[in-house]
Amino acid sequence: MSLTDPSADTTPFFTDNNGDDGLGGAPPQSPQEEEVPASGVSRRRALLTVIILCYINLLNYMDRFTVAGVLPDIERFFEINDGNSGLLQTVFICSYMFLAPFFGYLGDRYNRKCIMCVGITFWSLVTLASSYTPRDYFWALLLTRGLVGVGEASYSTIAPTIIADLFVKEKRTNMLSLFYFAIPVGSGLGYIVGSRVNEMTGDWHWALRVTPGLGLFAVLLLLLVKEPKRGAVESRSEHSLPRTTWLADIQALCRNPSFLLSTFGFTAVAFVTGSLALWAPAFLFRAAIFTGEKQPCVQGPCDNSDSLYFGLITCVTGVLGVASGVAVSRWLKRWTPRADPLVCAAGLLLAAPFLYLSVVCAQGSTVATYVFIFFGETFLSMNWAIVADILLYVVVPTRRSTAEAFQIVLSHLMGDAGSPYLIGVVSDSLKQSDSYVWEFRSLQISLLLCSFVAVGGGAFFLATALFIERDRHIAESYVQSDDAPIVVPKRGRSTKVPVSSVLI
Repeated sequence: MSLTDPSADTTPFFTDNNGDDGLGGAPPQSPQEEEVPASGVSRRRALLTVIILCYINLLNYMDRFTVAGVLPDIERFFEINDGNSGLLQTVFICSYMFLAPFFGYLGDRYNRKCIMCVGITFWSLVTLASSYTPRDYFWALLLTRGLVGVGEASYSTIAPTIIADLFVKEKRTNMLSLFYFAIPVGSGLGYIVGSRVNEMTGDWHWALRVTPGLGLFAVLLLLLVKEPKRGAVESRSEHSLPRTTWLADIQALCRNPSFLLSTFGFTAVAFVTGSLALWAPAFLFRAAIFTGEKQPCVQGPCDNSDSLYFGLITCVTGVLGVASGVAVSRWLKRWTPRADPLVCAAGLLLAAPFLYLSVVCAQGSTVATYVFIFFGETFLSMNWAIVADILLYVVVPTRRSTAEAFQIVLSHLMGDAGSPYLIGVVSDSLKQSDSYVWEFRSLQISLLLCSFVAVGGGAFFLATALFIERDRHIAESYVQSDDAPIVVPKRGRSTKVPVSSVLI
């Protein structure tokens, strides 16, 4: 099967859409067999597909935050400052961000399952290679962490669109909720696994060797996934919708205010979560040294218990936040169709004061800090599944992978691509000495920025609520424009003119 074969859009690896087993014939269909939906994927296979995609998404975020779970040991091993530590996350996000449009283009046109298999295999091998970085080659760790973004971009832009082509309406929302549960849970597991493996082995390198094997197992699981037909479950299959150029897709997305404003709101979420994901465990560790609860890390392995606790909190708050966000949105839809952006706005506006208090109170009470982090992360997690659902119902099926890629680029470009590095640079610039007191104080002040960014994100979601009804209706009733170009003979040559200029 070729990636460039147009028929590959709905062709799985070893079977075709007609159930051919690859051995020369299709098995007979019994009357008792389950009816295959319009997507071409049975309900059982669709559920299995979501479970596999959830597992890969969980593994994706687990790998992303394993580095944060052992950051004090990495800083000690390479003898780097806060700015260089922030680069570990920044180079990964930049690679991930710039490659997302490329994979979004491929995902709207070619076999998505094949693209994911190649990307995840590459990501697993590069992650394994990064675990063998020697002491004097910090640049090599930066390079391999950047290359990890190649594999993740091939997956994150495509997986939600597959779910969208398997389910509609409330079922789609439920499945997306399950898919996005994996983000906070996987992130939390990254901290937990990283800190525990580091403690058991006494070497942070081993923490990076857990996810590669699980990633190669994920590739085997993808063989069970069957590629659905794009848009078929919405009675608007990929063959009935007009196929437009990539430039036309981008222009259409730029004229979609609900998509743009919700993307800006999600950018604020990415900024805050990116900053907290890398710096929260290190900040809590420095706070414990400041209050005298822990001793400074002179030689490894460092005390990474804060990574363990933060990971547990991230797992729990992620489940609570995603579930409560979807539940509140569903309840609120009884009274207003603008429920989704309103819930996202409320989540960010409620998270801001709790995040502020968690940073300010760290110098006085560790317990209070963890309590405020718990509530702040819960409210912050309310929008994960909802933002994805907004994108899927305000964008037509043939542009969804491109829209996912566009959202990834914009949200990461102005969000978590620079926020970890920015927090680290601000922290370094605020230090008045190399004392442990100023290591804590400078990072504390720089992290306060997250609360103000969260308020700005809430404002963008409130603006989204003004356009959401209109843009959803436009997407649901989308047909080829009356002014779409057609070919008309002109003096023996073909030229493209608007339809309206030749209609009588």
